Amino acid sequence: MSIVNSPDGNSPEDERPFEDDPTADRLSIGRALQKARIEAHLTVDDVSNATRVRITIIHAIEQNDFAPCGGDVYARGHIRTLARAVRLDPAPLLAQYDAEHGGRPAPTPAAPLFEAERIRPERRGPNWTAAMVAAIVAVIGFVGFTMVKGGGAGDDSKTQVAEGSTPITKKSAAPSATATKPADPKPEPSDSAIAAAPQDKVTVQVSAADGRSWISAKDHNGRMLFDGLLKQGESKTFQDSSKINLILGDAGAIQLFVNGKKIEDQFQPGAVERLTYTKGDPQVG
Repeated sequence: MSIVNSPDGNSPEDERPFEDDPTADRLSIGRALQKARIEAHLTVDDVSNATRVRITIIHAIEQNDFAPCGGDVYARGHIRTLARAVRLDPAPLLAQYDAEHGGRPAPTPAAPLFEAERIRPERRGPNWTAAMVAAIVAVIGFVGFTMVKGGGAGDDSKTQVAEGSTPITKKSAAPSATATKPADPKPEPSDSAIAAAPQDKVTVQVSAADGRSWISAKDHNGRMLFDGLLKQGESKTFQDSSKINLILGDAGAIQLFVNGKKIEDQFQPGAVERLTYTKGDPQVG
């Protein structure tokens, strides 16, 4: 049987009065969310706009169909987001979901940091920053060596008569000073390295600034770059020739930098976000 949705995002059946079964101990998760939404005088479209959860997923959850969520992690995130939108405490609903679906899902262990680098289809471009630093060090070393050698020759001819082996001591002091200079030009690693990424690629940095979150990242071929839990304070950087696809389990805890620019989207705590970023100015796909 097909259901025709009304313009406000609800089907006619969504607004029917509730007639709870007196024999049931409690409402199902979907019915509890639907009842709270209607009592708050909100339509499905209102909730979708407030939470950025698609209308089709909201309809499915209110019918206790969690398959469109894509897994237990996403289902729990959607339940938490929808409950807050309709002014319900999400904790009892999450406990009810865990009891009905085999318990709370175990967190996915974080993959090794360099796993994404091994499966990336293309090679990195040349590291021009390192090359420039090496060139500067070589020039400084050559100039210092030339100055010491030129000055030392004149000193030797004058001091060998009066001081004997003294020129050896003078030579050892100058090279040591020259050897300490190359350490100064080397920059410390920082977020500014993102801005130096090649312009023909897309670079995305994901940081768990406000809490931990499960994240998934794929390249333009659909190959998995990372799939795991990002703890608070940790960050990951992904790069691809054309496109990075992201899924954020708790988008409210995540801070994004794309091609050196901070993404200012106001993600809701507990919200699951699917994002795509490409080359050029940051834009959500």
